[in-house]
Amino acid sequence: MPDASRPAPAPELTALFATVRQHFHDVIVPMWQGPGWNAELALPYESLDTRHKPLAPQRYRAMACARQLYVFASLIGEVPQAEERAGALFRSLQRHFHDGEHGGWFYSIDPQGVPLDTGKDLYTHAFILFACAHYWSKVREPLVESVLNAALEVITRRFATGDGLYEASLGRDWSTRESGPLQNPLMHLAEAFLATLSVRDDVNVRQALLALCDAMFKHFIDPQQRVMMEKPVKAVDNWFEPGHQFEWYYLLASSPMLRGSKLHTALESSFSRTEQQGVSPQSGAVCAMLSLGAQVAPRDATQRIWAQAEYLRALTLRPESQTLLRQLQALQQHFLHPEGWHECLDADGTVSRQDMPSTTPYHLLTCYRGLADYLG
Repeated sequence: MPDASRPAPAPELTALFATVRQHFHDVIVPMWQGPGWNAELALPYESLDTRHKPLAPQRYRAMACARQLYVFASLIGEVPQAEERAGALFRSLQRHFHDGEHGGWFYSIDPQGVPLDTGKDLYTHAFILFACAHYWSKVREPLVESVLNAALEVITRRFATGDGLYEASLGRDWSTRESGPLQNPLMHLAEAFLATLSVRDDVNVRQALLALCDAMFKHFIDPQQRVMMEKPVKAVDNWFEPGHQFEWYYLLASSPMLRGSKLHTALESSFSRTEQQGVSPQSGAVCAMLSLGAQVAPRDATQRIWAQAEYLRALTLRPESQTLLRQLQALQQHFLHPEGWHECLDADGTVSRQDMPSTTPYHLLTCYRGLADYLG
């Protein structure tokens, strides 16, 4: 919700947002309605080239299907045929990826639709829960809620480690891979729990979310810098990612239940420092990875569009409106273009990845939804 105590947004911010949102509707969404859609498998291709032609498919991932389900479910009522596409994606999720023998969902299938990587990973299951919550909020079909419940059941019964955390990866038959917990899938699980609670009151999900955030504070927050590490703080060869700091910040600060928690307080206290260490004051570029040693240093200076989007979204909950305008300008100028977007730039701002993955519209849409809320 917009903050009534804030001054009205600058007219140029409102105008620029209208432009980038129109770009999303006019350029990006049609890419995945047309050339990015494999009608035979009823799945999105993993990636398109600069001319909107699919790259030769090596696999199709359940996570990518779920992210596109979120996008088209969210666009129901706004975009023609969005509801039909969301329905097709939901059916494909079950048809291609559901493991009828062991439960849960496979990671990927091959180009012919045969299971490829049959492992079970938390990242995929979190996105299935997230997408089903959004889809169910629009259609209220019992089958969608039943899949949502099935995702919750395998997450809490199979992945949970008993201390509020969850294994990152398991075998097809739920055998251990000794992966341990990792930050990124746990963040998306928190996002999925929040999405579930936004569509129904669920005391078990609420308790699981609170326990997860307590465990993240205990095991993943560096006690000195107060930043979220990618692996538990005691792990070797660890690092942190500014984009994930901003993504976590938005999830926590936008939730009345999580705002003010120990985890939120930690990331609130380190927000400005993360900006100083991870965002270029000249270009507004968010670097990919930072090492935490005697002093913070870049570990990977690649600029990724999703990190730009997450910083933008986080800024909608901060008071610096001029920074928000600057970052939206940076997104438009450096990453968006008439045929789509640049996925990655190198440290010098040169395009370093030419293709456009089917998973990126999820990040842009969540960013734009945050901006729409900010602008009222």
